[in-house]
Amino acid sequence: MEFVTYEQEGFVGIVTINRPKALNALNSKVLEEIDEVFSNVNLEETRALILTGAGEKSFVAGADIGEMSTLTKEQGEAFGKKGNDVFRKIETFPIPVIAAVNGFALGGGCEISMSCDIRICSENAVFGQPEVGLGITPGFGGTQRLARIVGVGKAKEMIYAATNIKADEAYRIGLVNAVYPQTELMEMAKKLANKISKNAPIAVRACKKAINEGLDVDMDKAIVIEEKAFGSCFESEDQREGMNAFLEKRKVEGFKNR
Repeated sequence: MEFVTYEQEGFVGIVTINRPKALNALNSKVLEEIDEVFSNVNLEETRALILTGAGEKSFVAGADIGEMSTLTKEQGEAFGKKGNDVFRKIETFPIPVIAAVNGFALGGGCEISMSCDIRICSENAVFGQPEVGLGITPGFGGTQRLARIVGVGKAKEMIYAATNIKADEAYRIGLVNAVYPQTELMEMAKKLANKISKNAPIAVRACKKAINEGLDVDMDKAIVIEEKAFGSCFESEDQREGMNAFLEKRKVEGFKNR
């Protein structure tokens, strides 16, 4: 891998976009490497992922303008699909993904953070979809996920006016779950990932699947999705251990992911 690194710390995997001289901008190569890294995560050993950017200035400053500047209509659509396919893979990845946003998250950077389950950021983080100032629309899901996360009105304001927002505003509108000093960001991301990892992995995965799929359908269909997820957990050893530990007033000895 030239631009993406992966580390394993216990049950937590850390994916780092490592192109700091370009503020971790996304070109075709970076997208391909992100896709490859996610394809190779060992889901038997990994219960949560953290996605971040190298350096202290930028999470992901956006898609690579140099690469995009000469695209034709067909090539632009293909580049949008390439990014969307990777980001959708993150969004539907079986285990939770936490975005640790350490600086600029603009354009494709904001979009990749929104494909993660949870976003936390450093105090110097800046979010935005500045594409209309370049004569284009967001192309990696920005017009769709931002409205779903912060509401239609605020999303339209940010996108139409190419308005960037700082960390405190991102927290206020619900784009991020928490804001931390730069020096504490990864520590807090790992703390959250480890907290997730201590719970029953099969149940956590089922929750992610139920939430994601349920949001795309009406409530009558959504509760059926939940019922099936709920029922599926009763085939697991972890369910038996979790409930027995509760009834026996003891701590869970350790969920086995089976």
